[in-house]
Amino acid sequence: MAQSVVRTGIDGRGVATVALARPEVHNAYDEQMIAELCEGLAALAADPQVRLLILRGDGRHFQAGADLNCLQRLAGAAPEVNLDFSWRTTETMRRLNAFPRPTLALVHGACYGGGLGMVACCDVAIASEQASFALTEVRWGVIPAPIVPQLCAAMGVRSLRRYGITGERFDAREALRTQLIHQICAEGALDQAAAPVIEALLQSAPEAVAQSKQLVLAQAGLELTPQQVRALALQAAVKRASPEAAEGLRSFLEKRRPSWYQPPED
Repeated sequence: MAQSVVRTGIDGRGVATVALARPEVHNAYDEQMIAELCEGLAALAADPQVRLLILRGDGRHFQAGADLNCLQRLAGAAPEVNLDFSWRTTETMRRLNAFPRPTLALVHGACYGGGLGMVACCDVAIASEQASFALTEVRWGVIPAPIVPQLCAAMGVRSLRRYGITGERFDAREALRTQLIHQICAEGALDQAAAPVIEALLQSAPEAVAQSKQLVLAQAGLELTPQQVRALALQAAVKRASPEAAEGLRSFLEKRRPSWYQPPED
């Protein structure tokens, strides 16, 4: 049996921790991680002991987006396999965004691609001062369809129109300016920075919090329907199987420029 790549636990106060555990590849997600995260979120959401959820990454980085070997493998898979992965990814983000208890993302190191989506799906996000961010999907010829609704809400359309199409990296201060995160702390001080937020959340009445969160999501139009989830998943799957995506992923794995890039003239 494969070793788990998502670790979950609940302490005596009802604080659940979900840790992404593929540090050898900077917690890049693949089929196994998405399946475990999707199932883990459902189980924690149904557990009455849970008062809040903390999302974090093992090792040197929070989450480096999709495992590009996984994307290449899926692009060549049967259409139903490719689509199922996109559906699971989109559904995982929906479950995190609609989690019935408060959610807190603690970000360090790299936070790229789907990692940004996970942060955008959480109610509160704190990043260490050396964290770096990027929406890199377009560099490989794919699109971030599963996380666009949440990123629009977190960063705003104006910021997403820039970073979603340039793939540029940006630092924690820029993430704070765009409202992707709420707070910056010193390197290595995430737990200390999170402590007062956790205390505040635990002092709030659980059902009032759950109903307030649901009301906010509903008023903002962020309660995705099954039809919307399927539509987003289909867009991601179709683009992943496209010739442009094949060239983008190949160019990265072969450590060369993609065919669409024309270097500046001397």
